[in-house]
Parts: sequence; C-alpha cells; structure tokens
Amino acid sequence: MSNQVLYWSKNELREQVAVLDGEVAPSIVLKNATYLNQNLRQWKKANIWVYENRIVYVGEQMPDRLEKTEVIDLAGKHVVPGYIEPHTHPFQLYNPQTLAHYASNRGTTTFICDNLTLLLSSPLKKALSLMEDLNRLPYTYYWWCRYDSQSELIKEEQHFSLGTIRSILASPYCIQGGELTSWPKVLSGDDTILQMMQDTKRYGRRIEGHLPGSSEKTLTKMALLGVNCDHEAMTGEEAIRRMNVGYTTSLRYSSIRPDLPRLLRELKELGVNYFDRVIFTTDGSTPAFYEQGVTDKMISIALESGIDPIDAYNMAAYNVARYYGMEHLLGMIAPGRLAHINILERLDNPVPQSVLAKGQWIKKDGEEVFPLEEFPWSDYGIKPLELKWNLTEEDFNFSSLVGIEMVNSVITKPYKVNIDPTSVELAEDHDECFLMLLDRHGKWQVNTIVKGFARNVSGFCSSYSSTGDLIVIGKNKDDMLKAFERVKELKGGIVLAENGEIVSEIKLPLGGGLSDKRLEYLMEEEKALTNELRKRGYQFEDPIYSLLFFSSTHLPYIRITQLGMYDVKNKVVLFPAIMR
Repeated sequence: MSNQVLYWSKNELREQVAVLDGEVAPSIVLKNATYLNQNLRQWKKANIWVYENRIVYVGEQMPDRLEKTEVIDLAGKHVVPGYIEPHTHPFQLYNPQTLAHYASNRGTTTFICDNLTLLLSSPLKKALSLMEDLNRLPYTYYWWCRYDSQSELIKEEQHFSLGTIRSILASPYCIQGGELTSWPKVLSGDDTILQMMQDTKRYGRRIEGHLPGSSEKTLTKMALLGVNCDHEAMTGEEAIRRMNVGYTTSLRYSSIRPDLPRLLRELKELGVNYFDRVIFTTDGSTPAFYEQGVTDKMISIALESGIDPIDAYNMAAYNVARYYGMEHLLGMIAPGRLAHINILERLDNPVPQSVLAKGQWIKKDGEEVFPLEEFPWSDYGIKPLELKWNLTEEDFNFSSLVGIEMVNSVITKPYKVNIDPTSVELAEDHDECFLMLLDRHGKWQVNTIVKGFARNVSGFCSSYSSTGDLIVIGKNKDDMLKAFERVKELKGGIVLAENGEIVSEIKLPLGGGLSDKRLEYLMEEEKALTNELRKRGYQFEDPIYSLLFFSSTHLPYIRITQLGMYDVKNKVVLFPAIMR
C-alpha cells in the first residue's frame, strides 16, 4: 500500500477484488466471529477476510482458496474495530511511536495528533514528511493544524504564517484545524486566525475548539465561525450545552481532568440516552496515567456506568471515524476498511486478547508480537539537544517584584514578591523558589520567583516545555546549576538535584523533550520523579503538565514566555526577557 492512508493503487484494488473471486487467497480469516455491525447496531456472526492491510469480506462465506492463509476460529469471541484516540498530544515525554506501540496493545490503533511540537522542532518540509512517514508503521496517524504557539514567541510568524498553515492543511494526513485555544483573539477581531479557520473549511477539514467554561452565546458564536467539536466540558450540563449547539462532544478522562465518570453519570441523570455525537479522549495524558489504560480504560468506565456496550464501543471508534468523514476507512468491521481489528475475550473487557493493525498482528493470544523498532527521528530534525553555552554567576541575578503563584497544576496568577531574591539560597519555611526560563540557544533569559511549586526543591531543570526552552527551578542556585549541567550532559532531560547530587532524572534525547524508551519504562521514571517532587512539597496533580504550561498563554493569568513575563488578560509584557 502507498504511504498515503487515503487510497490503494489500482493494482492493489484489483488484487483485493481477486480475493473475492477466488483467484487470490486472503492473508487472514477470522472464522465464526461475533462482530459489531454499526449499520444495524447489532452483534452479528460472520467470517472476516483480511487481505494484507484491508478487510475485504464480512459474511457467511469462506474463501475458495486458503493456501498460506491464517485461519483463526473465534467462536465465543467478540470483534470490534480498533479504537481511535481523536485528541492526541503525542509528545508528552513519550513520542508518537512509543505511545502507539503501548496503546495498540490495549486496542488503540489510530491517533489524531497535535502537530505543535513538530512545527516548533522541525523545518516544515521535514514535519510534513514525518506526518506521512509515521504511517509506515502499522498504526494510523492523522494530524491537526495548529494556528498559533499557545505562547508568546519571539518569531512566531516563522512557524505560523498563512503559507505554512495552508501547506499543512493541504496534506492528506491533516484532518482538522485547532485545537483553537486562541478563540478570544478571533472574537476580538483577529482576522489572521479567522482566515486560517476559513482555509481549514476550504480544505474540507474540521475545527476542534478549546472552550472551557464557555457560555451558550460564546459556543454559538464559535459554531458560526466554524468550530465543530469541543473537549472542554467539565460537567454533564456543559456537555449538553455543546450538544445543543450542534457540536460533536468529546468526553475527557485525562491526568489533569479525569472527568469521564462524572460526565457520564450526570448525562444519564439529565436524561441523555443518545450518544452518536459523543466521543472519548485522554487529551494527551502524561505517561504514568496510561498505566491504567488508554481508550480501553474509557470504554471500561462507560460500561461500568451502565452505558450500552454498543454505544461504549462506538464512542471509542465508529463515532470518531464518522465525525471526521473517515468511516469508509476506519471505525467499522466491514469490507474496504483498514484491518484495525480488536479481538475480545469478553464483551465487558475492552482490553483485547489479540490486535490487528493494518493487517499485522500487534498482539496475539495475550502476547505482544510486534517489536518496538528504532525510528530515524534525526532524519526529521529531531536530534539530541546540544547546549553549546554555559550558565554563569551573573545569570542567577533575581530582582523581580512580580512573581508567579501556582493555583493548581496549570493555572498561575501574579503575586508580589516579599522575599530577598539576591541570596544564594532561599529558606525552606516557605514555598517560593527561583524560576528561570532559558533560551535553548542561550540568547536570552527570564528570571522571576515562583510560589507554590514546592517548599524544598533545591535544584530542578527541564528541557521539556511547551516552547522547547529550558525551565530551571530551585531554592539553591548551586543545585540549580548542577541540574542544568546534568541536562546538558544528557543532551535533554528533566533533572532533580540536591546537595550537589542527582536525585532523579529522565533522559529525553529526542529534541530535548521526548524519550525513546518504551512507555512502561518511562512510566516508572516519571513516577519516581513525581514521588521525589512530592516529598519536597509539590502538591498538585501533575508536575509534567506544570512544566508544559508555564509558558502557555491560553491559560490565566500570568505566564513566563520568550518575550518575558506576560499578563494574559491584558495581553502585555510586564517585564521583558533579558539578552544574555
């Protein structure tokens, strides 16, 4: 099959038809399968023929030719389409390949991915190539088209010009615009982003909103401007508000918003019993959260909530495919679809016993059979982080009167700094720390104080952030320097230092923000780091998301950005970055 997941060549189509005519044997036959027939909303019994990467027949017949065909009797088993994650941030320490490798063993074989990290870390041509070439793997990847950085970049227009946006939208692997975190700008008259939205519609793509707490009026305005879906409902009432406006509504279960059980309970209490315009997402959770499952976990929650199994499985696959206009390829057990197939031991256990992805066995009889192979990330500009500069004593000067106070994992507000920021070490009887944002190229820095991150973190450095710049936090400037130097040695990572020693670290060799390890190993590293931070006073849900959102200007109220300390509400720089 061509790299393009949207079509097969004429020769491939002729071969597929020849299987039906008995001239070519199918690759795999799943015999006596009880499968979910979405058109009839029924469980039906059939034989399912797979040829290479495509389902070519579903019905009562067996093929005339079976030489070299793998025939598996599935009497007593249930078959459902591979699950689809419609809102993936595949760069949360893991990378798209390692996430898919882990998730596919739990039945999720298609990912609709945020492209922000690609835009910030790779030249456009290489980013477009990566969007395509990842589909050489058995999993299916589609992509969003971001309209802005979610931060304040020094040269944002280089990454988010109209020409760049149109090049991405033209890719057959891009199927939506968004997520639209910059909607307040649009409502305030920003015609550049509105033009991007119009271009998105011109290419026949959907637009994903990001509309937390929005009123009916705001949701309606955004529907008029082109938004089709939103994942930010936090209550059943908010979910219904989105349905009333006509949105497809994505229910979230993530590491910072594990709302799904509440949402389903409240929707049922409010009388909702129709879920055809409802889908699931884990919204780019951090690695350890996935220990309990990915899309399979959300199906389990739905089943436990008393949702009809057909609705539960449809919200995880068919509803997503239909929303994106991809049901001719995905989300169904029917002829013509990609052979993303989950074989279930029991209907009430959505973790598959066996998984096919594009006709390849990923998992068989409970055992992982498809290996995690090395992927050539450097070919796409994603290389180890080379920090060819040093921190000096002068870089540790702090004189800020306005600092950042953390309200929770991701919300920050300004506060008046009362401590003396000129000392080498801060006392441990308060929760204020030094905070630095450092240009990854060493050209500028922003120094301030953060309140609420932790009471006893001595030195902490991360090259994982929303913009790819470095975050340094701590009570002790010597240990902050120690953590930075270790990140430099690792060529990317997250490091916690204390008393001149390294306490915990995660190596991130792909662009300074991504690991190349299996998710199972990365989970243990993340849990170890989080545990050490909690020992030192980190009190919120997810420290990885805290790092990610320090620079994210789509959240209130104050952010540390490449331009300097930024007041989100008033859209002004409180004090600028300092050139080094």
